[in-house]
Amino acid sequence: MKKYLLSAALLIAVSISAQAQFSLGVKGGVNFSKINTDNLKESTLTGYQAGLFARIGSGLYLQPELYLSGTGGKFSSSDNGTDYSGKVRFTNLNVPLLLGKSFGGKDLNFRVMAGPIYTYQLDKSTSFSNNFTGAYQDFGNYNKSTLGFQAGAGVDIGAITADLRYEGGLSKVNSNYGQRQNLWALSVGFKIF
Repeated sequence: MKKYLLSAALLIAVSISAQAQFSLGVKGGVNFSKINTDNLKESTLTGYQAGLFARIGSGLYLQPELYLSGTGGKFSSSDNGTDYSGKVRFTNLNVPLLLGKSFGGKDLNFRVMAGPIYTYQLDKSTSFSNNFTGAYQDFGNYNKSTLGFQAGAGVDIGAITADLRYEGGLSKVNSNYGQRQNLWALSVGFKIF
């Protein structure tokens, strides 16, 4: 599947004319992530994202990105009068490949975008209550890489860019408990050229 996505992205990039606009920039922002879990209550964690983006094209564009992010989730349950709780934080390397459409002029530009994202877990930090780890022994066995999707909108004002996106999990971060990560991300960037 990765080969098909990369092939499609390359075809789109090649099909954009040689006169296509190219920009490169840095971005950073905040995200609010949650890991959906079967049979447990979930709540969000606030995280970060920081990295690079490129934009190829003007009206219809391709936007590959590479950034670090901090994501995770909180879990709780109450069973027969016993409370269970846990929290997990990930440090990830994210590679989204977005296809977008822009509307407007050079100095004020509105955009919509969507595409796949590959996430590789660089580090994991977990904290579970003592009774939680006993009840859910393999709960912290998370996959090192996942696939997902992003969809959102943005605005460019001169060299400044701002995006609001939703990210959903296509693959599970933990197959045993049906866990999928999703998040909302707000980022601000600066186009270097």
